[in-house]
Amino acid sequence: MYTVIGTVKSRAFRVMWMLEELGQSYDLIPAGPRSDEAKQYNPSGKIPALKDGEDVLTDSVAIMQYLADKHGALTAPAGTPARARQDAMLFWLIDEFDAILWAAAKHSFVFPEEARVPAIKDSLKAEFARSAKALSDRLDGPFLMGDAITVPDLLAVHCLNWSIGAGFDPVDDKLGAWAGELRKRDAFKAVRARDS
Repeated sequence: MYTVIGTVKSRAFRVMWMLEELGQSYDLIPAGPRSDEAKQYNPSGKIPALKDGEDVLTDSVAIMQYLADKHGALTAPAGTPARARQDAMLFWLIDEFDAILWAAAKHSFVFPEEARVPAIKDSLKAEFARSAKALSDRLDGPFLMGDAITVPDLLAVHCLNWSIGAGFDPVDDKLGAWAGELRKRDAFKAVRARDS
């Protein structure tokens, strides 16, 4: 049994979604960022963390890929060209989606007020819109990497959800419809239900 440390309204959602897709049982220890509880598992206080036996892993994307590799699902095999393409998509999403959203969050509520530059958010929103259009243009099939769901799909949909909550402009209809279909998955709905 796994233990996820974090909250449903954080990047821990991605990890829980992955566990649900894999059919793995897990407990959730509710812990906000930089809380004493979070620091017990990650000295930086960042969430999520995943406890797998005696091992504690951090960083949502690293955890997701670890779980996919460990269970041999939602991923191309390591050492294959398909995996290299999947990793390239994953890294692109981290750079072009996640990092932009995180920068906006830092300038909205993470940084102390005197360190925030609210004006930067307009340029971040424009950059995210360009990246969302590029992703929409690349989308050719039911999933980002072809006919099977993989780690990048979960990451992309989570970031699109985050962008909605952050007040970013809506993405185009094609990308929005694609994300909407993935939100209908039982695994996604199971994590969402934990927040009610």
